[in-house]
Amino acid sequence: MCEMHEARTLRGDVWQALARVADPELDEPITDMGFVEDVEFAGPPDDAVVTVVFRLPTYWCSPNFAFLMAEGISREVGGLPGVTRVVVRLEDHMHAEEVMEAVNGGRGFQAVFASLCDGGDLSELRATFEEKAFQRRQESVLVRLRALGWSDASIAVMTLRQLDAVDFDGGEAAAQRPRYRELLVRRGLARWPGDLAFRNWEGEALPGDGLKDYVARLRQVRINMEFNGALCRGLQGTRYKEVQTVDGEPTLVDFMLGRVPARETSLTSG
Repeated sequence: MCEMHEARTLRGDVWQALARVADPELDEPITDMGFVEDVEFAGPPDDAVVTVVFRLPTYWCSPNFAFLMAEGISREVGGLPGVTRVVVRLEDHMHAEEVMEAVNGGRGFQAVFASLCDGGDLSELRATFEEKAFQRRQESVLVRLRALGWSDASIAVMTLRQLDAVDFDGGEAAAQRPRYRELLVRRGLARWPGDLAFRNWEGEALPGDGLKDYVARLRQVRINMEFNGALCRGLQGTRYKEVQTVDGEPTLVDFMLGRVPARETSLTSG
């Protein structure tokens, strides 16, 4: 009974860890995006090998993005107590073998994709995506604060303590506040409760008399990311739909994903 409880606890911990891995371009959890297909466990809960299977919206999704997500899966799940090894399995992707070789073998992106990156690494790309994530999360919080009646001047001097005390009453801002705060602290822009809660990516304090224009610029970042997110969801839903028929026959994608019963396969194979 105790072992079963530990197994259930580990499974829950793994899914929480996966929820911390975001699509780098969209800043949305891969679990929310439906990218995680399966999680498999081998061994006891205190010495487990965890295999995470994931798929992306298209066969040709950028290998950079695929690697960053696979790396995030390995890092977040591998950091859990009781997990001794993580195996990431990327399916239905043109560079799946290379991504898995890099992540599961600990070789790094540049070692496996040298021909695609001219020997460079992903540090610049990581920084770009992190900046956009910071801006999107910050915009959600700022917009909600203004809607709650906080003046631009008061927002500009708001401390972390004050931000933590705001009641957002659910919604997007409540979800984004801890995510924004995590990036703010990780970047070193705030640390103590009395530090400013809002700075731009370069570390400058926000202008109390020009916040409207600043928020408008952040809004463009969010709209672009939300558009890309909607596009990805559409592609994901189309690519991995349940078996459907066109003129009485399964479509090609259904055969590729093994969703066609043997009876139907035999009828169409000759």
